[in-house]
Amino acid sequence: MLNCKIRKITLTNLAVCLLLNISVWAQTGKVFDNLTMSSKILKSDRKYALYLPPDYDSSQRSYPVLYLLHGGGDDQTGWVQFGEVLHIADQAIVAGSATPMIIVMPDANTGRRGYFNDVWGEWRYEDFFFEEFLPFIEKTYRIKAEKRYRAVAGLSMGGEGTFIYALHKPDLFSSACPLSAGTGPQTPEDVRNRMKRYDPQNSANISDSQCEAYYQRQSVLYLIDNLAVDQIKSVRWYIDCGDDDFLYEGNSLAHIALRKKEIPHEFRIRDGAHNWSYWRASLPQVLSFVSDAFHQF
Repeated sequence: MLNCKIRKITLTNLAVCLLLNISVWAQTGKVFDNLTMSSKILKSDRKYALYLPPDYDSSQRSYPVLYLLHGGGDDQTGWVQFGEVLHIADQAIVAGSATPMIIVMPDANTGRRGYFNDVWGEWRYEDFFFEEFLPFIEKTYRIKAEKRYRAVAGLSMGGEGTFIYALHKPDLFSSACPLSAGTGPQTPEDVRNRMKRYDPQNSANISDSQCEAYYQRQSVLYLIDNLAVDQIKSVRWYIDCGDDDFLYEGNSLAHIALRKKEIPHEFRIRDGAHNWSYWRASLPQVLSFVSDAFHQF
């Protein structure tokens, strides 16, 4: 009789474990990596990828949003294919280290590469992002369209985009997480030299005043030094760069500039280089960090 009872209890426990495992594995989000919207500013259709959390289809509630920016050479599929955003976000949500959120990954590699308006104001990607893309996303999906529920993060070129977007529009983002980020031109002359490298045909047509204006708009260090401290403080900052990354110096200088102005921020230097192994390891921390801001109110 005793053996029968033990066997019955064991089978019951096994059934419970199986149900729990099924429940956990059922908690999967969805990724779409070839969605499009039309842009009048860029005069083209623009692609984007989207992560929807596991309970999006079964609930009616609205969600916080993370705009996750890819690096140079990738497109909107980068964080999906190489960054494993579906697996990492699902894991973080199931574990409770991240709140369910929508993750939006725009393409900044079509037409011209980059997240900013060009020197002449002819290619206006940043205007597109704030005037067309962000409003479109937040009307199309169930998103809490408030600063405290909106965050931005990105790697390399997308890390530079993260810095600049949050510094240009601190009223829109609760958190910003630049990873292995570019930090923009160091001087006005650096603007001209970059144009000679990347657009030699048109570099001679840039005036000194255009170089100066672009530098003041796109230099992370200039913006940190010249923006009102309260504006920068209104964003929670998480800066992460590998110790073998070629962009280590710029990230360190941004950290020092923030410290000098007594602006709170998290600064992480880990073992690693400028590669996807590093950024995949960074993403769970990013999701946890932005979730703290979503929860803090």
